[in-house]
Amino acid sequence: MRTAFYISDGTAITAEVFGHATLSMFPVEFDHKTLPFIETVEKANAVKSTIDKLAEKSGEPPLVFFTFVNPELSDIISSSKGVCYDFLSYASEIVKRELKVKPVPKVHRTHSIHEKTYDFRISAVNYALANDDGANIKDYDEADIILVGVSRSGKTPTSLYLALQYGIKAANYPITEDDLEKGNLPKFLIEHKSKLFGLTIDPERLASIRQERMANSKYASIRQCRIEVREVEMLFKKHRTPYLNSTKFSVEEISAKIIAEAGLSRHKY
Repeated sequence: MRTAFYISDGTAITAEVFGHATLSMFPVEFDHKTLPFIETVEKANAVKSTIDKLAEKSGEPPLVFFTFVNPELSDIISSSKGVCYDFLSYASEIVKRELKVKPVPKVHRTHSIHEKTYDFRISAVNYALANDDGANIKDYDEADIILVGVSRSGKTPTSLYLALQYGIKAANYPITEDDLEKGNLPKFLIEHKSKLFGLTIDPERLASIRQERMANSKYASIRQCRIEVREVEMLFKKHRTPYLNSTKFSVEEISAKIIAEAGLSRHKY
């Protein structure tokens, strides 16, 4: 197994995103190590020593994805025995040539708090928590989107990710066995039909998830899961509610697909 480092004098989120996106194209297993806030020469040299020792021990150079504002720190990491990739410098050089403007580097600028951005996201997270799992239906007028689907189909994590990453107010409501037996969506959901987006899931995966929650129950049986998934998809089609099978997608991918299909956009700050 190869080792991949993600290093930065900030949060290392940018290095992780670029690094993971690149490595995802290769059918190789990696031991991922994220090292944020490497802000001093001493810390950079310590990281270099770690990389060098690992390269010598394993006989294979680690892959090192990094973003530094301070070029001195970049030089230290680049001099390690790892195979180093500096995405930020490479991209900024291309943009500099196009814009004919020199970059003005500033530590933590990428993921620092912008007051309006922060307020939007925190407000959206609070909304998602207050309107999770059908706990509160009186504030649906405020929702940007309402996720619906059977229990354990991925509604809650998707709602929270939409809130935290995009500042989108996402409520979610579980379609219950009673709703399915009636063959219709609850009236209060139909009133917000334009905001509805369905999540479905393969019955086998749903049963596996539910077994962890309530093992050997009717709720977790493959038969029950097949019935619920089949009937909820019929409901979505009946009401022309757009929906997505979440089985093979990460929460990041689910959220991006919902935003694209529902015509939502990140709140402007």
